Amino acid sequence: MLAGDWYVSDDPDSRRIAARARRELSRYQRAFDEGEPDAQAHLRAAIPHLGAGAILLPPVRVDYGENIIVGEGSFANYGLTALDVATITIGVHCQFGPNVQLLTPIHPLEPTPRRTGLESADPIVIGDNVWLGGGVIVCPGVTIGDDCVIGAGAVVTRDIPARSLAVGSPARVIRTLDDSTFVPRRRS
Repeated sequence: MLAGDWYVSDDPDSRRIAARARRELSRYQRAFDEGEPDAQAHLRAAIPHLGAGAILLPPVRVDYGENIIVGEGSFANYGLTALDVATITIGVHCQFGPNVQLLTPIHPLEPTPRRTGLESADPIVIGDNVWLGGGVIVCPGVTIGDDCVIGAGAVVTRDIPARSLAVGSPARVIRTLDDSTFVPRRRS
């Protein structure tokens, strides 16, 4: 599965790992809602490779949790879905808007193999200091380079080079980003 080979998703070990992640994320949701100080421990139990200071606001949905690496100081607003059949790597100091989807699974287009339950997956890599707007969908096998911004609602179907602004469905790069274009907003 992690190697990207075709497999049938009805494996007992996979079901056990997935059930554990769902259980811990459910506990995380309840503890967060109640303001319990140990809420983060449940998130870390579901996603053990969570960097220092990383915050994922519930609800968080994963397939396994074990195949997700979240860099230090990264933040995901409410409703992150990260289907980690293959590895999902999120860099440091990333920001995700609400309802972002990171989707590694691939299903056959042909009807007969799809009916048998075959699937595979390709990893997703999100570089450092990336901002994904609300509702962004990142498809299997995509790499988004460092310092990118992906506009709200974009569907990212192919790699995005570093320091790019990409928007639309499918997402396309509309310009390169650098600090020389920054203009502070004036407050009235």
